[in-house]
Amino acid sequence: MSSPKAGDKVEIATKDETFEGVFIPVPEKEEDFVLLKLDSGYNIGILRKRIQDMRIIEKAVPKTEKAETKIGVDEKLSTISILHTGGTIASKVDYKTGGVVAKFDAAEMISLFPELSAMANFNSRLVGQIMSEEMRFAHYNIIAKEILKEIESGADGIIVTHGTDTLHYSAAALGFMLSDLPVPVILVGAQRSSDRGSTDATVNLLSAAYFISNSDFSGVGLCMHDSSGDDSAWILSPFNCRKMHASRRDAFRPINRMPVARVNYRKKFLAFEGRYEPRNKEKKPSAKYFDEHIKVGIIKTHPNMYADEFEAYKAFDGLVIEGTGLGHFPSTKVDDFSAENRRIFHAVEQLVQNNVVVVMAPQTIYGRLQMNVYAPQREIQRIGVLGHLSDMTVETTFIKLAFLLSNYPRDEVKKLMMENLKGELSERVTFNEFLV
Repeated sequence: MSSPKAGDKVEIATKDETFEGVFIPVPEKEEDFVLLKLDSGYNIGILRKRIQDMRIIEKAVPKTEKAETKIGVDEKLSTISILHTGGTIASKVDYKTGGVVAKFDAAEMISLFPELSAMANFNSRLVGQIMSEEMRFAHYNIIAKEILKEIESGADGIIVTHGTDTLHYSAAALGFMLSDLPVPVILVGAQRSSDRGSTDATVNLLSAAYFISNSDFSGVGLCMHDSSGDDSAWILSPFNCRKMHASRRDAFRPINRMPVARVNYRKKFLAFEGRYEPRNKEKKPSAKYFDEHIKVGIIKTHPNMYADEFEAYKAFDGLVIEGTGLGHFPSTKVDDFSAENRRIFHAVEQLVQNNVVVVMAPQTIYGRLQMNVYAPQREIQRIGVLGHLSDMTVETTFIKLAFLLSNYPRDEVKKLMMENLKGELSERVTFNEFLV
């Protein structure tokens, strides 16, 4: 009996009937079955003990792919570099296995969007092939260095394709790392793979290209769908947005801010709604990088917590506490059942004394922390927990803390954490910025 590999076309004979389809690997726990994808598109599982014969009809042929391509040159158009890092926007359905896999190289991805050639000249380069949930600080450094290379080579703007799961983390990281950008750097993702009819990749990518070609914006931003329709997208601040839905195409929403701009490339529409830094080709870009070994944790405040949950971070450099309401964690003994809360308070106090930088962030997502309202909050501040008046998201707080710890001594980190460095903090949050 043959031993097929993934993608091989096989014929399987049982006592009662014969099946023909593409062989699909199964998880270890399901090795009693053989899985086939039939020509109809449906999968079928066959018990191995029923199989009398299995033979390979056609071997799978591996594809050879180029890592770099360049689309036509028109001297009248600007030049945009696309740095490809992976994620769903650079994925397609492997109809042999039924899964979504990151397997588009730069050439394949650009060939899907012929409208790009009318907007700008494009250079496309493969930087990495990684789904965003696998990202680490080292990857932020790689992307930032590649962005600087493209600016140095004369790019008028840069698009970074990226998975959506941690897109807002990476955007915040690049926002803090890169300074004095003379051109726009726009991160683009997709909730649906690029070869699906319901993909959002087309609108997101083309909107980003249109925005770069038709605005004077500079700095880092995100471009994603602004509704569940398929008409337009918005440009979001890298610090003040969040993925708010697991699968909707308009998953990314602005948090405590209005979007920077709205774009409809089909109608040639572009309108700015927020503040931005205009382009200045005289600027000399620079970067500060992450220390790949910095350890920062996030702990979510919840009922019935224990001190050892916090003590687990004693060897970390920093900790973000996702506090309830205006900025709380259980810290006070109020009756015989809440003695553990006071042990939590002392565990956090010990972290601060051990030089762990502890910062509060709002679990509510929207709104601002106000840690002077209640007595326990004042006591939390007294032991050195930062975060009073912050309206940064948990994700931005985490990235900012890790970035500062990578580049500054502890005393300066504590000072800079609550200063508005790049627009991540605001003086005022208005009612119309809630659930935009």
